[in-house]
Amino acid sequence: MKLNRKKLCENCKNNSKLEEPNEKNNNLKEILIILTSSIVLLITLFLNTKNSLKTLILIISYLILAEPIIKGAIKNFLKGNFFNEHTLMTLATLGAIIIDEIPEAVAVAFLYRIGEFLQNISIKKSKQRIKEILELKPNYANLKKEGSILKVKPEDVKKEDIIVIKPGEKVPLDGIILKGESIVDTSPLTGESTPRLYKKGDEILAGVINKDGLLEIKVTREYKESSISKILNLIEKAKERKANPEKFITKFSKYYTPSVIMSAIAFALGMPLLSDISLNESVYRALVLLVISCPCALVISVPLSYFIALGSCSKNGILVKGSNFLDTISNVNFFVFDKTGTLTEGVFKVKDIVNFNGFSKEEIIELSAFAEYNSNHPIAKAIIDYYGKKIKDVEYEEFQEKSGLGIKAKIKGKSILIGSDRFLHENNISHQICYSEGTTVHVVINNIYAGYFTISDEIRKEVKELINTLKEFGIKTGMLTGDRKVLAESISKNLKLDFFKAELLPHEKAKEIENLRKKYKVSFVGDGINDAAAIATSDVGIAMGAMGQDAAIESSDIVVMDDNLSKIKKLIKISKKTKRIVLTNIILAILIKAIFVYLGFMGIAKMWEAIFADMGVSILAILNSMRIVKS
Repeated sequence: MKLNRKKLCENCKNNSKLEEPNEKNNNLKEILIILTSSIVLLITLFLNTKNSLKTLILIISYLILAEPIIKGAIKNFLKGNFFNEHTLMTLATLGAIIIDEIPEAVAVAFLYRIGEFLQNISIKKSKQRIKEILELKPNYANLKKEGSILKVKPEDVKKEDIIVIKPGEKVPLDGIILKGESIVDTSPLTGESTPRLYKKGDEILAGVINKDGLLEIKVTREYKESSISKILNLIEKAKERKANPEKFITKFSKYYTPSVIMSAIAFALGMPLLSDISLNESVYRALVLLVISCPCALVISVPLSYFIALGSCSKNGILVKGSNFLDTISNVNFFVFDKTGTLTEGVFKVKDIVNFNGFSKEEIIELSAFAEYNSNHPIAKAIIDYYGKKIKDVEYEEFQEKSGLGIKAKIKGKSILIGSDRFLHENNISHQICYSEGTTVHVVINNIYAGYFTISDEIRKEVKELINTLKEFGIKTGMLTGDRKVLAESISKNLKLDFFKAELLPHEKAKEIENLRKKYKVSFVGDGINDAAAIATSDVGIAMGAMGQDAAIESSDIVVMDDNLSKIKKLIKISKKTKRIVLTNIILAILIKAIFVYLGFMGIAKMWEAIFADMGVSILAILNSMRIVKS
């Protein structure tokens, strides 16, 4: 098995080495064909004599230049796709040859080939941005087993296995650092430019690059569940989801091309009957109209714009699951945020503990830590950290967690209820206090109110700037939280939000989003399991990817990989710029083509002008689309 893997790796390396030279050879071949053809075309055009040698040279030049055009038309024809840009160009050039306009047929093929070459260069550059992200996939993992290190596929590593990351290597799987510390480049995953120091106990994600130290990691997720695997899946799925303008262009070209061909035939046959134009002249004008009407600029530039935009978002640590969501986010006029872990840091600390009814603080802390041991909620972690002692597996006699409310458990014969004031009221527990300053977590032992924890959580430093930016865009802002009203109101006033609702359960958050959607285009931003329903209900759901729960990420349409809310500002700017550029390209293409269609109809525009109109507009549209890269 080791030998096969080695050979496989060597083959992969060889393939990667061959790929770039092959691409360069293809480019050189294309440039050589274009240069040779241009020289031949110029020589034949300057020769005034009309002889069989000149005709033969022109025909050979045409066949060389038009080969990909004719092949494309035949392939599409065999697939049942009779009407496309290749068909238009083939009909136009062959028609020109039939009516003895061979130099113009060669010129059309020549200029078309130049345009296609320039388009391919632009598209390859944009695809390279996506390719760089796809190359995040690690090729191997250093598995530590029985005192030795084995180089294996990441897919072969199991949860709880120990792997070693050497300096310069990609981290192949998500895990917790057991030994060592190192500067880690997280930019491939999050877009964060400054490397971060990782040390023992830190969680590290697959796809980041270890810069200088030796790290030993305990794997927490198998490859198929790892962050990098999910990112790659999201990118692949994103390609399949089209924005509305893309869908429109696909449908448009489906009906547009056959309409153009039928109109050109009608024009060619009808004009001699309705005017004094000769059949030869009317056919020539019809062929010019065919070339001008080619929808290349629209068919190429619109999808390319979204493709570049998705790559730009990914480079900035924002994963958009489809261009349709990028299109929708540009129209959102109401942003609603979860509080804990989204507007706030989500890093809770116990500030104080108050005890009642003869229960000691030590007893409350210990039993609460035991009760919260199986919970993934950030508040549970804060209480366990406050307890400060290592907890081995807890044996529960009973355990029930109610999302957004709290936990009921029975441990060592004692029943414990820990959670919100609402949870206590639902269970008819009489208690001395409902709220305190800060987040309040109540504790009940054996149906007697034992006391409460006061827990603090700070507002993220980038939040105010984001809210101000959204207001500048004319976007309303709001907050939905399961926390108590007093605390939510305080944060809402501090951030000058337009709306807030507190003490909500997950399904109530989703209901509030449904109500808002009756008037607004709504985006909900959250990070927890209790946000998943609201994220899924909104027009565009945004999940915080680094700290966020899997349920929230899976139900979202967009994932912010490093939990930096300022990335939403970047996302909106990219989406709005993409929308403007797509609209500009569509208007530009239709306007210029309409002008040249009129000129072609009147016999003013010749085949030369036609191809310049077609390929020129395409190149202008592509160059315009490339401006998205600088967003």
